[in-house]
Amino acid sequence: MIANVEVENLEDAVPFYQDLAGGAEVRRFPYRELELALVGPFLLYSGPLEKYVSQNATVIVESLTPVLDTLGKVGAEILEAPNEVPNGTRIVARHPDGSVFEYMQPRA
Repeated sequence: MIANVEVENLEDAVPFYQDLAGGAEVRRFPYRELELALVGPFLLYSGPLEKYVSQNATVIVESLTPVLDTLGKVGAEILEAPNEVPNGTRIVARHPDGSVFEYMQPRA
């Protein structure tokens, strides 16, 4: 699953999302007038782009612990604390860049 995220500056945003993705490899490339970076489940983009993507997405993770650690380090706002839902455990958080994500740890 890929989560699309609009960021102001790839240089500033990539380390944050790399932490969220557990140190995933970063691939950067241009697309039309956008600058893109693929970081684990995150496709970051910077440029004039409302027509391309949405800021809201669900990201499936193996464990919520590193996600909570990373969100805490950067001062992200937890909108919905970890809670049990039929498919597993989820949290909803607002990143410092303003995007809102739901993180889901599937039931084992």
